[in-house]
Amino acid sequence: MFFSSAGSAYIAIIGDIKNSRNIKSRKLAQEKMAAVLEKLNETYERDIAARFMITLGDEFQGLLSSGRNVLRMILEIEKAMYPIKIRFGIGIGTITTAINPDMAIGADGPGYYYAREAITYLKRNEKKSQVGVGNIRLETASENQGIQVLLNTILSLMAVIKEKWSERQREVIEDMLAHQDSQANLAARLGITQPTVQKILAKGNYYAYKQAIDTIGEALKEIGGES
Repeated sequence: MFFSSAGSAYIAIIGDIKNSRNIKSRKLAQEKMAAVLEKLNETYERDIAARFMITLGDEFQGLLSSGRNVLRMILEIEKAMYPIKIRFGIGIGTITTAINPDMAIGADGPGYYYAREAITYLKRNEKKSQVGVGNIRLETASENQGIQVLLNTILSLMAVIKEKWSERQREVIEDMLAHQDSQANLAARLGITQPTVQKILAKGNYYAYKQAIDTIGEALKEIGGES
């Protein structure tokens, strides 16, 4: 068991758009984000305790009762909103108030406090121009600090890998992550050869990146009692 008292915990996610004031059409960006979150609410309905929604012009949040698809959900948001960049704060902890399943506002508790701490940490370290901080951060209770450090290290290494992708590598790797099928099928979808797919995946460190996703998923799947 990775986390103490994991069965009673929730996962709060806060997303914050980076440099939103510099986006040419903030209204269109917000409309796109709303559509992305609605699709997420439908696709992962079983995992969601309170539906994802935009809470401020530049922020959104959601509450999960299951941790099995946390990172996959975040990566889907990133892919859909690219090239807009987003910070993600993940907070693992209890919720001390009533939860409205139709909207992720109004509830309160350590889960949300930790998610906000994670966002604050990312913003603070961006200002310091620290290398390897990434855009995803997890915070949880003090008794789980060991696993928190481990998972945040993996998230930072994932960010380093992703930062080096070319546009073509991004396209191929995101397609492979989305479909989880063969190189031959991916090649057919994108109109390229299978050897080209293999070369792109290797140069983009796809297999290390995928292993990192799986490792985090294995650790988080026990949240909500799936251990």
